[in-house]
Amino acid sequence: MKINPQIIFCWHCFFLLAFSASTTAGVAAGGADDWAFLDNGQVRLGVKKTSGAGIGWFSASGSPRNLINDWDHGRLVQQSYYGQTDGSRWDKQPWRWNPVQGGDWRGHAARVLELNLGTNSLYARTLPKHWASGADLPEVTMEQWITLTGKVAHVRFQMTYAGTNVHPVNSQEVPAFFAQPDLDTLILYEGNQPWAGAPLQRSKPGWPNEGRRITEHWAAYVDTNDFGVGAFVPVADEITCYRFGDGRREHGACSYFAPLVKFAITPGKVFAYDLFITLGKSGEIRKSFRDIADGLKTGTVPSRF
Repeated sequence: MKINPQIIFCWHCFFLLAFSASTTAGVAAGGADDWAFLDNGQVRLGVKKTSGAGIGWFSASGSPRNLINDWDHGRLVQQSYYGQTDGSRWDKQPWRWNPVQGGDWRGHAARVLELNLGTNSLYARTLPKHWASGADLPEVTMEQWITLTGKVAHVRFQMTYAGTNVHPVNSQEVPAFFAQPDLDTLILYEGNQPWAGAPLQRSKPGWPNEGRRITEHWAAYVDTNDFGVGAFVPVADEITCYRFGDGRREHGACSYFAPLVKFAITPGKVFAYDLFITLGKSGEIRKSFRDIADGLKTGTVPSRF
């Protein structure tokens, strides 16, 4: 059975409900030692050391309200890539080669190989796990560099493949982005006049996955007060998205999207890209990303660390 990578995290939520709560509850709770934080007085970002240093916290500085969903090792804001079918199974579902930064579906964490925390910078290098089989994947190295400027987190992700298999072209999540379920409205622009001030599109994605264009290369989830969190990925022109549950009845509810880029993972492949995260009202989010887009064109915002 050929698996469409765009539905992978839908299945993730489905099996999460059927799986033992004891396996994932501890992952979601954690303690102070599980985290490494950056805080510049405007925003606070945390990576979860017990989930491969995946980004599991983003909030206003001093606020207890975390906008990122870190329910298990497959949530967070993190790297995830897809390759060939390999006989692995996610629960009872046929799966494919799938290195994930956070860990596997059974609750086993990916190993952080290096973590350096500076005054306003963070670097992490991770040995990912195969999402379905739980095996370590030493042929893959995942790295991330993070800095904070104002209300924006700039993340540089990089995946290096030292294996020998030639994997087929797949839609790759760049990255997987999970927000809290009370952020229930997806906002983006999918028209033909990007950055011209045209109205944003608002929707509540269904289940399973839906697709959207992002001609301004960003998307966000906001709550009933139009406040939320967004991600700008300059290399992506589309997303896959869904919402699971409403946060009241379904345990493990979430809001999800992933910017998508298609490519094959082949021997010697190095893939790096930039992610910008910010929070605020929809207009503030859009303005922040517009300023970054303008800065990238003029070279005033670095595209690399």
